[in-house]
Amino acid sequence: MPVELVTGEAVALDIRVARLASRALALFIDVLLQLMVLYFCMIFVGLSSSVSDSAVTIGLAILMLVGVLVGYPTITETLTRGRTVGKLALGLRVVADDGGPERFRQALVRALAGFIEFWTLFGSPALIASLVSPRGKRLGDIFAGTIVIQDRVPVNVMFGPVAIMPPQLAPWAASLELSRLPDTLALAARQYLTRFWELAPRVRDEMGQRLTEEVLTYISPPPPAGFRPEIYLSAVLAERRHREERRLAERAARRAAIARRGMPLTVSVPPGPGQHGGPAVITMGGPPPSMPSYGGGPMPVPEWLGGAPGTTNPPRFLPPTG
Repeated sequence: MPVELVTGEAVALDIRVARLASRALALFIDVLLQLMVLYFCMIFVGLSSSVSDSAVTIGLAILMLVGVLVGYPTITETLTRGRTVGKLALGLRVVADDGGPERFRQALVRALAGFIEFWTLFGSPALIASLVSPRGKRLGDIFAGTIVIQDRVPVNVMFGPVAIMPPQLAPWAASLELSRLPDTLALAARQYLTRFWELAPRVRDEMGQRLTEEVLTYISPPPPAGFRPEIYLSAVLAERRHREERRLAERAARRAAIARRGMPLTVSVPPGPGQHGGPAVITMGGPPPSMPSYGGGPMPVPEWLGGAPGTTNPPRFLPPTG
């Protein structure tokens, strides 16, 4: 479920809040790990009870119980910036309400509240609070000022080709001047297309019209009429992505040519949307320059430098002797 999170610098971030099912599975993994550690700790306490009095045994048992149930989530979330073993397995992370990393104080408050929520009341307060909260917060998150987000999202959601070139707008997109289009505006248009089917129809149309009008102020020539706003945005972003891919391919060709010490290298770049013909061929580098030759042949190595005996060309300067 995407929500908008405002950082301390007043920057709005579009994040994905962790779902209740993934949080429950992460909690199950953590609880299972804690119970396993507690089992071995209680075996150690039972063995130590035969050589120590009852007060020491009780104190040791309480110390290990608190250390596993409260210390484990506090230490792991502090050291790993909001992750436990269960959250790491499910791709979840705890962050502050302003998007910053979770601090020790916040991890300690979450752990103490979690002891009451899960180990004393069997998770019922956490379940009720998560269902009521629009961001899925349990009581520990509310007290600590934190939120659990989905840190590992599918690749096609974040980096996939969201924008696809409409065939009707391919000639217009190929002639666009996109150098003035800000990256922030392009990112906003990309997020809009990513969430297009999640928005209400009225909000979808208003946001698309506003983004399209803002994008058209930075590009030229003006678009042909008769298309919806999301179609224009898709064409602009698809052309922008293609030009970026072409630029990266040319850069990779130059680096490869340098790595091969000037040897010729040919790289094929696919044509842009709406462009006809085969792939463009880029030839980089060339054969290394030949060494100059003096006197029609290589200069013989003199005997005093390790050459064959009797080789001429003695040195022009000898250090004085005696």
